[in-house]
Amino acid sequence: MRRLLRTLTARVVLVTALTAVVSVIVTALVALPIAVRSVNQAVRADLVQKTALAVQLLDNAKPGTRPRIVRELRKDKINVFLIRHGKAGRAGLPGRVVQQVAAGRQVNTRGMVGGTSSFIVGRPLSGDSAGVVLSRRVASGVGGLVLGGVWRALLAGLAGGVVAGAVLARLIARPIRRAAVAAGHLSAGDRSVRLSTQGPAEAAELAAAFNQLASALQVSEGRERDFLLSVSHELRTPLSTIRGYAEALADGVVEGDGAERAGATILAEAQRLDRLISDLLVLSRLEAADLPLDVVLVDLVELMGAAAQAWQTRCDPDGPRLVTELPPAPVLVQTDPGRIRQVVDGLCENALRVLPPTAPLVLAVRAEADAGVVEVRDGGPGFTDDDLAVAFERGALNRRYRGIRKVGSGLGLALAARLVARLGGTIEAGHAAEGGARFTVAVPYPARPDQTSAQIYPTRTSR
Repeated sequence: MRRLLRTLTARVVLVTALTAVVSVIVTALVALPIAVRSVNQAVRADLVQKTALAVQLLDNAKPGTRPRIVRELRKDKINVFLIRHGKAGRAGLPGRVVQQVAAGRQVNTRGMVGGTSSFIVGRPLSGDSAGVVLSRRVASGVGGLVLGGVWRALLAGLAGGVVAGAVLARLIARPIRRAAVAAGHLSAGDRSVRLSTQGPAEAAELAAAFNQLASALQVSEGRERDFLLSVSHELRTPLSTIRGYAEALADGVVEGDGAERAGATILAEAQRLDRLISDLLVLSRLEAADLPLDVVLVDLVELMGAAAQAWQTRCDPDGPRLVTELPPAPVLVQTDPGRIRQVVDGLCENALRVLPPTAPLVLAVRAEADAGVVEVRDGGPGFTDDDLAVAFERGALNRRYRGIRKVGSGLGLALAARLVARLGGTIEAGHAAEGGARFTVAVPYPARPDQTSAQIYPTRTSR
């Protein structure tokens, strides 16, 4: 029973039935005084008419017929009092009524007759201090009659409430049951299930929200699948290289200088694997929001100068040209220098992968009104407008350019975007003046910035 009452259908039926019962009771309580008042008004009006008729009959009655007229009136539960010579023929009437009728006045009042509350109507007759008075008790059993009939209305209201509640519950619960069945299919792996958006507005909103969830899961799982395929490919390539050289060393195929080159290749591929795994770990920690940050006051000019010195060795005389654009004064921001350097190094790694010899790689810093800005620009193939829209989506550019040009794991830009967001900054991709890609990272100033960091300085270019 308790389990049944927990269902929406049972609760709707119970609420509608109770509503119907309460409505009947309230209606009865309101109608009771109205019914009593209406009955009493009818009784009083009927008594006035019969009094007028009795006066006519008694005034014109032949001797000996008056008793018969009185008997006829008493058949309708009406008390009849004849007044002669200023006195009532029998006891029970209030004295003031007798006096008024004997004085020739008409009476229409309410009072006690024989100890019972009654309506009293009296009129004088022709003759010496004569008159007739009719009385009838005030209706008091009407309330009981009304309340006695309420149980029938209660039963009818209860039956109607149960039927209406069952129909209403069925209509309300139908879209919920459909959503529950669809959710079961969704949890079982069917991402193509959708709900109809027809019906009441609330049901349509529920169906639309469910359909959006199913679509989002379908898209997300597709991206996850593509990402896993991409990462698997990236892991397999260095592993295959390491395995091949390791087998060659183990079989003695590679000796002397070849062994040294094989070792260097194995080391390089192992480092590549290490970077890939580190990126995956950082991404997972970013999504779990537990990545530790060491936020301090940082000079972006000094940080980018150090990055330029480190990357200069990668740009040999026959490779890309490293160019720096740094202002003469410090640009102080509040950030984690290690994470900002990680972002810059990742952007440089991506650029050097596709840059042809002599193409520029530009590391720039500038101060803006509300943030310090770091830019990494290059003269490589760059991006299309469509590429810019998905540049920071995990694996998007990897899938788009795999087999066309050198690509990374597809994690670098996604990692950079999440790192910058965790540091409270912004990153955007665009077209560089040098013809390739431009990545702009804006890092906010401290809460109370030094005047030097808020001022905009001209940049100093070096090669």
